[in-house]
Amino acid sequence: MTQPYGYPQMPDQGGYFGYPPPPPPPPPPRRTGRTALTVVLAVAAGVALGAAAGNYIPTLLHGQSQGSPSEQYTLPGQPGRTEQQTPADSQGIAAKIDPTLVDINTTLGFQQAQAAGTGIVLSSNGLVLTNNHVINGATSISAVDIGNGKTYQASVVGYDRSHDIAVIQLQNASGLAAAPIGSSANVAQGDQILAIGNAGGVGGAPSVAAGTVTSLEQSITASSEDGTSEQLTGLIQVAANVQPGDSGGPLVNSSGQVIGVDTAASQGFQMDRGGQPTGGGQGFAIPIDQAMAVEKQIAAHQSSATVHIGDSALLGVQVSPAATGRGRRAQAVNGAVVSGLLPNSPAQAAGISEGDVVTSVNGQAVDSPNTLTTLLTQFHPGDRVSVGVLSAEGQQTVTVQLAKGPAQ
Repeated sequence: MTQPYGYPQMPDQGGYFGYPPPPPPPPPPRRTGRTALTVVLAVAAGVALGAAAGNYIPTLLHGQSQGSPSEQYTLPGQPGRTEQQTPADSQGIAAKIDPTLVDINTTLGFQQAQAAGTGIVLSSNGLVLTNNHVINGATSISAVDIGNGKTYQASVVGYDRSHDIAVIQLQNASGLAAAPIGSSANVAQGDQILAIGNAGGVGGAPSVAAGTVTSLEQSITASSEDGTSEQLTGLIQVAANVQPGDSGGPLVNSSGQVIGVDTAASQGFQMDRGGQPTGGGQGFAIPIDQAMAVEKQIAAHQSSATVHIGDSALLGVQVSPAATGRGRRAQAVNGAVVSGLLPNSPAQAAGISEGDVVTSVNGQAVDSPNTLTTLLTQFHPGDRVSVGVLSAEGQQTVTVQLAKGPAQ
């Protein structure tokens, strides 16, 4: 499985929709990614990328367990890198790029965990590009600018789960160095590259992984334990030692231009691509042209079926695929089984109980936890929605006023 580096697994794991999963027993180490994809996300967390937990139904299904929702990888000790084919002036390129990066640190309040990833500075006033899985489930976000060493609190401008892209705004930032954004249009197999980021989530000087482009237009599936998943397409595949914490960091060409956003790697995981598992040492990056198209939409505050602008909404239920229920509801049905409730959540206030099956949102059918997350992404805190629920009393519809939840 390839997992997204930079945060827990991308796909949602069973959990509270809109929130990360319930807190794991011991506080996890910082994680470097978050989302459980069929690929390992490159997020660094105090814990491994993978986590477990569930999805609170705010606007997304990702759960985060010690560090991140679906990423399920084990942090490989020290973030040591293995140098492969290196661009002629790799040190000079890194010296140019490093000041344009930030180390992103998130608190997953509902999981009582922390995670870490990387961000690319786009403007002097602190607009930053990163992976959605890096900020997924975060109740607070801060970023350390590598260029000036200052720490800033950050807010989410918007995100696109389907492309694993998010844009955050550093508060009260000015005079920051912006990254040299190139184009991914002419990237070719055999090109020498550098993957730069906060490997291991340890902070400090960014690590550099040298390698080459091995394939283009690759597709991966990010899935979580609750059966939810996301597919990322058109990715650049590289032979480079991408690690947790690199998520959201830049893939740089030999001219020192950003040509991609590091997102996932197969190191330590199985990667399911066409049913053919492969070994580690392979990384995946979102082409920068694709990433910047999404960024421009977010920066313009243009929401869509896939792009969410502003705060995320929270339903407050932990769910799993509706293959089973309890007692009279122990039957195969379409929907998402409520396996847990966030105390004092909108769902609980509306009378939804554990064992109930969520079957629709505003009249749109829910056939899986993933669909529930997708449907909730279009809403914002304060919105009132009709939720179809199959309970012991039969099918019913309840009205829920969504609350403010973690970034999805």
